[in-house]
This record gives sequence, structure tokens and C-alpha cells, in this order.
Amino acid sequence: MRRVETAILLAIGTELTTGATRDTNGGDLAAELTALGVTVTRLVALPDDLAAATEAVRAGLREADLVVTTGGLGPTPDDLTREAIAAALGEVPAVDPEQVIVLQRLFERRGVAMAAANSKQAWLIPSATALPNPNGTAPGWWVDAPRGKVIVALPGPPREMRPMWHDHALPRLRALGLGTDRAAIVLRLTGVGESALVDLIGEAVLRTANPVVATYAREEAVDLRISATAARGRTAASLVRQAEAMLIPLIGRFIFARGTETWAHALARRLAGRTVASVESGTGGAFAGLVGQAPWLLRDEVSRAVAGDLRRAAAAARDGASADIGLAIRVRPRGLDLAVGIGLALPGGTRRATRMAFVGGEAGRRRAAVLAAAELWRALDPERG
Repeated sequence: MRRVETAILLAIGTELTTGATRDTNGGDLAAELTALGVTVTRLVALPDDLAAATEAVRAGLREADLVVTTGGLGPTPDDLTREAIAAALGEVPAVDPEQVIVLQRLFERRGVAMAAANSKQAWLIPSATALPNPNGTAPGWWVDAPRGKVIVALPGPPREMRPMWHDHALPRLRALGLGTDRAAIVLRLTGVGESALVDLIGEAVLRTANPVVATYAREEAVDLRISATAARGRTAASLVRQAEAMLIPLIGRFIFARGTETWAHALARRLAGRTVASVESGTGGAFAGLVGQAPWLLRDEVSRAVAGDLRRAAAAARDGASADIGLAIRVRPRGLDLAVGIGLALPGGTRRATRMAFVGGEAGRRRAAVLAAAELWRALDPERG
């Protein structure tokens, strides 16, 4: 067996290629494998087509140490993952007596007879062993492929896939040796666009191969990801730290969060136990939706008219809820865009800001909430008092 350093993920099912169902398994597995130091080179969605699935498995074995399939393990004729793996390896599936007993007992517990079609789910090939599925009728497969490579076949429903992956497949992969020394961090930025960020950092930095510095425009932030692989006697973590230290003087003032932290986390840090009362008009409650059930948000009066001066509205919200800080947000159409008025009542006084969300509709309202969160975050900057 070989150490697993690269992987290809295959999601099999015509419902995925037609858009009837969205594949969430691939993203979850890719994120987890990447965090473990495994390079995921491709995520592919395939229809219920035996030739296409067979060729995808063959190509995966040529290109990667690990091939993970999701879906296509049901009892019907269009569930073809087992047939595709068998064909790719030149093996013939056969009913395994032990798996038949497992299935029969499962159906007995349910008080129903096992249909003949379900015997397909008891198939194995010589190089495969079954992975238990306590949440469904489809066992998975662990396949020892040629040249020390591995195929893991998982069911499609996430409630079946995830336990099988974590409880049965992943421990076996760890035993083989999983990934290389890699590290990554994500810096979440506000107040700077992706193109402006490129100018700040410089194209030379963004084109380096190790560490890799990449930007990603999200709805609520611009994410900067720094990742590295151990090289030249240096650990991956040390290479990431060095790159981060070089970038902080350039972009540090824009960083509001790290990793998977949200606006709710970032604001909670700067609030340091203080509370906020908010009032929104024209946003559809977008600010409350952005921060979710943040314990520091005492009141969210959705779609109430915010008339008059926004600073007075913020102060009224603060005083009415006995909060430490008041926030008033008012959104009005401005051509194809939205004008966003923001009022803040802070311990040191009140302030007002006007921003533009350069898009309308629901997307514009969500953008308005981000602009309000960023304004509050800047107002709470301890260095500015």
C-alpha cells in the first residue's frame, strides 16, 4: 500500500448532471482531504452511464492515489457504481453470502421482506471489502486497487455517506499514511475589492508556487488564502507564517476575521461583551440574517420605518433596548443600486455614514447588511477609540 497524497472525487448520478440535485458531498470531502494534506485534483459529476463511470474510475486510478465515489450504490439497474469499478479493474462482481445476511436482518428489523433487487447491494469483487452502512441498505466498498491505490465507494445520501466516511473509510486511510505536510490560513478582508487587493499585494506574490497566495471574492468578504507545502527543510506552517508576516503590513488594516469566522464572530470580539440594538428599514432584516443568533444583538425590528435622522434612530434603538450601542440601517433605491444609510449611537457619541450597494434586489440588501457590519466594526476599532 502507498501513502495517500492525491485524490479524485467522482459523484455519480444523473440527478447531479441534470441539476435536479446538488452535490454537497464533493465539497465536504474535498475540504476534509485538503485539511489532511491530500491534494484533490478533480471533482467530477457523472451521469448514470456505465461507460462514462468506468472510464472515470480508470482515469482516476491513473492520476491519483485515491478515488472516492459517491452515489450509484442503490438496488436499481441505473445504480452502476459497482459495475463501473468492477469493469475498471477487470473483475466480476458476485453476491457475498455474509452481506446477504446483513441485508436480510436489516429488512427483518423493518418488518418487510427483502426484494430480490436488493441482492445487488450484497455484491463484492475479489479486491473489495464491504463498508458497513448503519443508516441505509447500501454497503460501501473499500477496494485495494493495483499499485497500492485505493477506491472508496460511498452512498450518495449525506446522512449515510458521512458516517461511513468518518467511521470506516477515513480510519483505514489514516493507517496507510494520509497527506503531506501542508498548512493554510484564510484572512477575511473588508473595505478592499479583489482588484485593489491585487494592486496592494503585487502579481509576483500571487504567482508564487509555494507558498500559494490566492484571493476569493465572497458575498460577505474578500478571502485571502495562504497555503504551503513543506520544502527546502522548512515546515509548511513556517512558510505560511513567513508569507503572512510579509503581507500584514500591506493588508492588515482590512482583516476583520480569519478562517471560517463570520461577521458575528468579528463583531463579538470588538464588542467585548457590549450589546447592540438594531433597527432596519428596507433591508428585509438582512443585518439580523447576516449575524444570525448573535447573543450581542438585543433587538432587530425588521422593516420598521426609520424616519428622520439616522443618528437619532440609532440612539432610540439603543435606549429602548437598554443596549450599549445602537445601529440604524436604512436602504433606499438609487437607480439600479441601493443607497445605504447607517446611523450609530456609541458611548462616545453618534455618527452617520452613507454607502452604496452597487446592485439592487435581494443581493443588494445582503450587501447593505455587510456594509453596515463593516461600519460598526470600524467604529469599534480600539485604536481609534
